Amino acid sequence: MEPGGKRIVLAASNSESSEYLRSMWRQMLLATLPARYAKYLMADWSTKNELAPDGQARYVPHGLRIIESLLIERFGPEEIAVCYPDQLGLFVGENTRVVGVHAHNPLGITFATDIYPAFYGREAEPINAMEFRRLILHPALREHKHHLKIIVGGPGAWQIERKNLQDEWQIDCLVDGEAEDVAVPLFEAALRGEPLPRKVQGYSPPLDHIPPIRHRATFGTVEITRGCGRGCQFCSVALRGGKSVPLEQILHNVRVQVAEGADTILFVTEDLFLYEQGPKFRTNVGALKQLFESVARVPGVKHIQLTHGTISPVVRDPEVIPELSELAVNMSSDQHRASTHPEHRYQHMFVGFETGSIRLFKQYMKGKAYPFRPEQWPDVILKGMEILNKHNWFPICTFILGLPGETRDDTKESLDLLFALKDAKWCVIPTLFVPLEDTRLEREKSAKLFELTDLQWEFFFTCWRYNVDFWRGSNVRWKFNLGVPLYYYLLGRKLFGSGLKYPLFRFGHFPEWYLRRHLYLDFSGGARPRYQTPAQVMVPAERLRPVIPETRGADICAGEEELSGIYREPS
Repeated sequence: MEPGGKRIVLAASNSESSEYLRSMWRQMLLATLPARYAKYLMADWSTKNELAPDGQARYVPHGLRIIESLLIERFGPEEIAVCYPDQLGLFVGENTRVVGVHAHNPLGITFATDIYPAFYGREAEPINAMEFRRLILHPALREHKHHLKIIVGGPGAWQIERKNLQDEWQIDCLVDGEAEDVAVPLFEAALRGEPLPRKVQGYSPPLDHIPPIRHRATFGTVEITRGCGRGCQFCSVALRGGKSVPLEQILHNVRVQVAEGADTILFVTEDLFLYEQGPKFRTNVGALKQLFESVARVPGVKHIQLTHGTISPVVRDPEVIPELSELAVNMSSDQHRASTHPEHRYQHMFVGFETGSIRLFKQYMKGKAYPFRPEQWPDVILKGMEILNKHNWFPICTFILGLPGETRDDTKESLDLLFALKDAKWCVIPTLFVPLEDTRLEREKSAKLFELTDLQWEFFFTCWRYNVDFWRGSNVRWKFNLGVPLYYYLLGRKLFGSGLKYPLFRFGHFPEWYLRRHLYLDFSGGARPRYQTPAQVMVPAERLRPVIPETRGADICAGEEELSGIYREPS
């Protein structure tokens, strides 16, 4: 590295760059585990990342690679370095004029990550927050701050503003939203030494403004779609119309990843079934199959992993999962004894169930079920799970506790649905409602772990009992079960009160004949779930009307009354 540093330095924290055990699921744990106990939880080594020969980062989050590509096109590669915090001192110097920092979840206050550190105490800081703070307060940035600007962007940048940390951390500009159309002008101004706006709002760019990447991203991330359009009120992405990245660009990005050592490709999307979809969210099975086949043919690709999907397309087009499974399951790196695959492989996908309450579903997320009616939501979930499990897809599903206005009856409906899913092959993650920036519920009050009702605690720990039993099975040891009541009496009841007790004891495998007197769900035998998996879920006749095909690649937004009022971005 030449003296004086690079004019432009891009950086991401260790935990957000990490390919922890080459598992996206495990990397997410770094946003939930408390930093002070990392070494005891065997996660202290998980933030060590690989370096290129020149000291730059071998891989960083995909969003930072997008910004890197835009800046290389404008300023050339010799002006730019991309690094981890430990190498900032190599690249930040007297010549540096701007540092761009990626922030995915810098403070750990999103749906899932705001929960789990609290079990260790109200002030427990998650690994993600500690690692980001170590980056943004790095001595090299403080030493050279008088001649450089700091720009922070990414999906979690809003957290810094909400916690009033922008001035304390000496951040000149926060970029909220998608940055393709705002990044280059900001960096140009910073290089000229001009004052930067305190905050810039980015909007979803046209497809041809999204550049191909030039270097490897964490997990071999390849973006296949942007946006969603289903209109869920707690999600900002759901308010933006969906669009698909051209296959040629996807394959270019795959080849870039493989050339720099990635053997696994992660399809990043808000909904897998959004890819090249038809009108009214109709799944394009042929295009999806071509996508999988084309990526699998790239030399060096051994595995394909998935991010998000919606359950309703699985039920609307039940042929899509069997069509995709030969490649999707065969090329998965995950294995489980419950899989019927010859090598016990299974494919996973994050799916938002969010609630079993029809009332809350209608109020906050009715577009999620389209083309089905909100009243059909429990049937859609149960039938979709049956289809996925049959073909060795074991989804990771989320529920949201504490949605605004949630009543005890709402929680009971979610518990009834959870009971009906007791034999599913899945992982179920209970989360708490967080009023995210740029959503329709951003002014609502957050749900707090310390305020959960006994029924919400029952839902929470029944989910984790399911997970322990399915993923650990007979390997659940007596030490774990003994630790549960010890935790309750030594710390749990002090933090959360007595409503935690019996739900927590279910998690600890206390006998159900004892728990049935204290809990809503009865697992002691004989109780029949309120919901049963239907033989078929019919699409309402009025939603089978023919439609005029939309232009290929155009934004596809929600329609009819479930999908009305979708947010439209400025042109």
